[in-house]
Amino acid sequence: MNISEAIKSLEKQIKDPKVGLPEEIFLFVSRLTPLVNVDLLIKDEDGRTLLSWRDDVHGTGWHIPGGIVRFKEKFETRILKVAEREIGVPIEFDPKPLAFNQLICSNISRGHFISVLYKCFLSKKFLPKNNGLTEKDQGFIKWHDNCPKNLIKSHNDVYRNYI
Repeated sequence: MNISEAIKSLEKQIKDPKVGLPEEIFLFVSRLTPLVNVDLLIKDEDGRTLLSWRDDVHGTGWHIPGGIVRFKEKFETRILKVAEREIGVPIEFDPKPLAFNQLICSNISRGHFISVLYKCFLSKKFLPKNNGLTEKDQGFIKWHDNCPKNLIKSHNDVYRNYI
């Protein structure tokens, strides 16, 4: 099979790139090119920051919620989808990015990101439900008065001063 045939075969496996790619294709693409993602710096009236616990190939610790922008998806759409998926409620956000960062990780797949940080707001009345998760479970969310010591490394390097 030549390269053109291989590409055509791969394309047949992609039903709708706007929804996302099959895992194997996504990881292949992420080994070849930087990925663009949005990160949500969610603050309340008291200046606290809402962080999520992560325990995967990107590290173990607290991180700013975020997500990779899909094909032909607007940043605003991804911001709202990340909030829905990771927080479970709508958020307010400033449409003007707060910062652009390049994150290069040691991972072979998903190792290079162009990250767009957005300032977001959620009322302090919001109480994370966490649906039975404990503080060391992937996806547990919690308000923080200051930056925790165990922020994941890739976020520690660029976001510590924002939290």
